[in-house]
Amino acid sequence: MHFTSENRFDDGVLERAFTLGEIPGILWTPGSASAPAPLILIGLPPLGLRQVYARVAGRARYYAAEYGFAAATIELPGSGERPRWDAAEQARADLRRVMAAGGPVTEEIVDALVLPLVERAVPEWQAALDALLALPEIGGPVGYEGGVISIGVRLAAVDPRIAAAGLFAGSFVPAAIVEEARRVTVPLQVLLQWDDEGNDRQAALNLFDAFGSEEKTLHANTGGHTGVPHFELDAGARFFARHLT
Repeated sequence: MHFTSENRFDDGVLERAFTLGEIPGILWTPGSASAPAPLILIGLPPLGLRQVYARVAGRARYYAAEYGFAAATIELPGSGERPRWDAAEQARADLRRVMAAGGPVTEEIVDALVLPLVERAVPEWQAALDALLALPEIGGPVGYEGGVISIGVRLAAVDPRIAAAGLFAGSFVPAAIVEEARRVTVPLQVLLQWDDEGNDRQAALNLFDAFGSEEKTLHANTGGHTGVPHFELDAGARFFARHLT
């Protein structure tokens, strides 16, 4: 891990950009801490870090300033400033074409769109986690939130360092990932926008039902994709505070 820049905000939070091989990312740490901080990994949508920076940085700074958590994110394969990925570009084009025509989004389209991304992204998150936990200011436990929900499912299922997960319902989920959800046993909080016109509400409920966790909570709010109530930020922070401190 190589730090490339840093910025100290008025609230004391330190933001540092880094690279891990070809993978860019950002780490936020609290201004003062008497012990190594727990860590929250913040997943990104496949839009590019620059496009969603304000939203992600706002969450990370809140966690750091108000709860003393460290937070980090990394760019997804094929997104943002990372090299283009032809297969991913084709899968996205196929999805846009079918949706524009009003046709059904088939399992084949969903699998091609999501499964290769999961296969690449999860090992990258694990490599980033290795590097982050080696820093003296970070000590775990570790939570994961947001991003492409299938990535969060796989990471929570295969990496025992993930102690809790806050997942955002809404992305297309392959049947294979629904089956993997049965192996997820960490505490979960799932956020669902009830009127999100671009996502299948019943599919999100089916995935929630599939999770094997004994403790799982569904927060469902009226409104569309961008209408998440502001109070859910604190609800997510308190969820992680219960399980990471």
